[in-house]
Amino acid sequence: MTKADIVNEVAKATGIEKVAVQTVVEAFMESVKGSVTKGNPVYLRGFGSFIIKHRAKKAARNITKKTTMIIPAHDIPAFKPAKVFISALKK
Repeated sequence: MTKADIVNEVAKATGIEKVAVQTVVEAFMESVKGSVTKGNPVYLRGFGSFIIKHRAKKAARNITKKTTMIIPAHDIPAFKPAKVFISALKK
């Protein structure tokens, strides 16, 4: 499902114009991205959490060049689904 599909479904379900729905969806995504970028997780009850996961420094191998390189510690965004969400998938 793409962002356009989400906009179409929400517009159909609510009766609101697609342009308005698209503005709201994009504002929501920017709000989540901005919050997570600042280091604040976003919790959506019944849906899930957008969090930051820390990856430790590790050694990796480049097989083609037969060399070892160090990947520095870094943070990555992640999504953790809520228990209700997970149980809905198991049905």
